[in-house]
Amino acid sequence: MLAVLNLRVGSVRQPDGAIVWRLRAPRMLAAAILGGGLSLSGFLLQTFFANPIAGPFVLGISSGAKLAVSLTMIFLLSRGLASTSAALIGAAFLGAMLSMGFILLISRRVRRMSLLVVCGVMIGYICSAITDFVVTFAEDSNIVNLHNWSMGSFSGIYWDSVGVIALVTGAALVLAFALSKPIGAYQLGEVYARSMGVNIRRFRVELILLSSLLSACVTAFAGPVSFVGIAVPHLMKRLFGTARPILMIPACFLGGGAFCLFCDLIARTAFAPREMSISSVTALLGAPVVIAMLAGRRREHD
Repeated sequence: MLAVLNLRVGSVRQPDGAIVWRLRAPRMLAAAILGGGLSLSGFLLQTFFANPIAGPFVLGISSGAKLAVSLTMIFLLSRGLASTSAALIGAAFLGAMLSMGFILLISRRVRRMSLLVVCGVMIGYICSAITDFVVTFAEDSNIVNLHNWSMGSFSGIYWDSVGVIALVTGAALVLAFALSKPIGAYQLGEVYARSMGVNIRRFRVELILLSSLLSACVTAFAGPVSFVGIAVPHLMKRLFGTARPILMIPACFLGGGAFCLFCDLIARTAFAPREMSISSVTALLGAPVVIAMLAGRRREHD
């Protein structure tokens, strides 16, 4: 239903076949796949840190990827070179890994997860500030237009990019399924996971790489998208009443896709022909979910 609405509804009320096929169809698929990947990334990070508010945007991972992609685009555009999908994903992955590295270093000194989350938010602000500074003072008109991308948007994604997005996200999804049993054991504690034969060190590296790859793919093509990685896994756990990975992995992926399709529909149509940034819409819808989750957890502890 959401997919059909995204194809039929837009600033052009009676679109011809070319508009639907060339513009709306790839955008719809990209929103669904990237939304699913971002939600899955959040689920993996919440498993890794054992914290329900851990997510690529909150921990600054998306902002690190955003900074690396922006610098790469500026470097290439200033020399008259085109930005390839491989270059963007590679840069985003590097930026995500650097941010994750800082978070892991901080986690060794900070025991309280609330302080770790605050540190992640600060890293995100620093990366975003550097990105805005570089983009603002760029002279090339193409570089200045990066500001729109830096706010988050599924527009400008065409069929060639959709193929890359599907390949990267699909591979990560398969690998996440392969880790479903170790994830389930890890959710019950490190001691239990070790007793079940899980190599904790390798398992953590695999979780970090998968979550960073998914977040990097989203940021490379759509810019930073907020709150999807936190809100959707929580909603799926509430909906199905379980945190079992074999169920949560597909549920988070499909739920994230549906959530981003709905948010993108609002972003395109609420003030048409003007378009809102996708992060503005996901924040408006996702932030109340996070607040309700935190309030519910506080009542449970009281």
